[in-house]
Amino acid sequence: MAINPPIDATSTPAWAALQKHYDELQAEGIDLKKWFADDPDRVKKLSFEAGDLHFDLSKNLITDETLRLLVNLAKEVKLDERIKQQYTGVHINNTEDRAVLHTALRRPVEDEGKYIVDGQDVVKDVRDTLKKIYAFAEDVRSGKWTGITGRKIDTVVNIGIGGSDLGPVMAYEALKPYADAGISARYISNIDPNDLAEKTKGLDPETTLFIIVSKTFTTLETLTNAREARTWLLEELTASGAISDGDEAQKAEAIKKHFVAVSTNLEKVEEFGIDPENAFGFWNWVGGRYSVDSAVGTSLAVVYGPAQFEEFLHGFHEIDEYFANTPFEKNVVALMGLVNVWYRNFFKAASHAVLPYDQYLHRFPAYLQQLTMESNGKSVRWDGTPVTTDTGEIFWGEPGTNGQHAFYQLIHQGTQLIPADFIAFANTPNPVKDGDQDVHELFLGNYLAQTKALAFGKTADEVRAEGTPEEIVPARVFKGNRPTTSILGVALTPFSLGELIALYEHITLVEGTVWGVDSYDQWGVELGKQLAKQITPAISKDDDALAAQDASTQALIKFYREHREF
Repeated sequence: MAINPPIDATSTPAWAALQKHYDELQAEGIDLKKWFADDPDRVKKLSFEAGDLHFDLSKNLITDETLRLLVNLAKEVKLDERIKQQYTGVHINNTEDRAVLHTALRRPVEDEGKYIVDGQDVVKDVRDTLKKIYAFAEDVRSGKWTGITGRKIDTVVNIGIGGSDLGPVMAYEALKPYADAGISARYISNIDPNDLAEKTKGLDPETTLFIIVSKTFTTLETLTNAREARTWLLEELTASGAISDGDEAQKAEAIKKHFVAVSTNLEKVEEFGIDPENAFGFWNWVGGRYSVDSAVGTSLAVVYGPAQFEEFLHGFHEIDEYFANTPFEKNVVALMGLVNVWYRNFFKAASHAVLPYDQYLHRFPAYLQQLTMESNGKSVRWDGTPVTTDTGEIFWGEPGTNGQHAFYQLIHQGTQLIPADFIAFANTPNPVKDGDQDVHELFLGNYLAQTKALAFGKTADEVRAEGTPEEIVPARVFKGNRPTTSILGVALTPFSLGELIALYEHITLVEGTVWGVDSYDQWGVELGKQLAKQITPAISKDDDALAAQDASTQALIKFYREHREF
């Protein structure tokens, strides 16, 4: 099925109406205090439920008219058609001629036979792979799978980069209370030797299992780290006497017992020394940044178990179904994406903060950086024509209350408008009291206070009423009208984590559709990789390669050569 050219959002009647509406709001003056006072039903109208998550959009710089016009925009750019194309396997990844079917990764087994894409029963393929992963995970968790000396595995080390690292490590950190098999995980991604050195420090090679995650098994950083890990394992096992120096058969067996792969390149996997039977595959319709719920999440299945991994998938699927089947007017997932467009293109907000009030989600903003910025950081549309408006948002954030003592100053009183999503949960797995004070409630008090302060601010008169000296009153005024969305869940579980990830996946699709970009390719990462291959020989020995570089690169390499201690 051919993909139609994107509709230029800026040429639609809805865009013109939104611009007029924005200009009118600026002329009248945006005043959240007044909007709340004038509309007693504002919170009710702008609150939504999706799965077991509660959303409050009432502190955003939107009115009933704003949402009506944004929904019109979604319809005029044919967002519904784009969603249907994605869910049914149309090749909407235009530049790579691929389907985009990460939603198939979490479809229930009952959907086998219902989704045939490019001649494949994708749900059956997914479920067959999951069965293999689950069987492997149970073997490791139970101790049936052992290292070469027969000891139970107690640490899995995931080696990947990008989507093969960010998703698994984020989810591992988020779900630590669910680890129940005496197995922990570590994650190596950076080609910097310091990463592997620190992540293997203190490990017992006899109880360590490496999972090498690379679809093609050719990723430079991943394979370099994998070879270094193999060397570390064999040297440590030899030093301890677990295997004999020079016994190649023992070495080969050690690699098979301590290494598995997530890859579809079985030839390369076998060349490395991994038994192809211990390779778990995925498909070209799974983009790296959308792959944590595929075989890329094998480390999670090992640490947390198949049952919890299934709950993780159920959370994704809950939001997938909600997003696909809820009218845009009531669809909080679509509305959040559209409101982001409102800020990016009309308010010219360049960045977006994600502020989880849960320490277990401390890697969630970093995960979203790849998901959103690699997806929508584009300057051409999916038909190759230039974009017609600003695209992409700079996503960033830290968990509260850490951020409050760092960058919240900029959000509250800086000159930039920074929309922010605040995420929290009603329950904690680690309840504690400080005297009579429930510390989780103290924490949530900060979560609630920050959005209130950002929305409603503090006037000069209120500052003066506190007895503040007049000369410093201006420094203590908070103008307010800083937009936030509040997301409140019951508890951070595998299910709710899946919901959160799917939420932002679909927000990314909404934005990308309005901007007309292919949210599923990432050619921007390729040039640097290609140049690195050309430059690396020049660093240490190849003077011809050095001469081929620009003056700046040459000067930097010369400095390195002069100061590197060998």
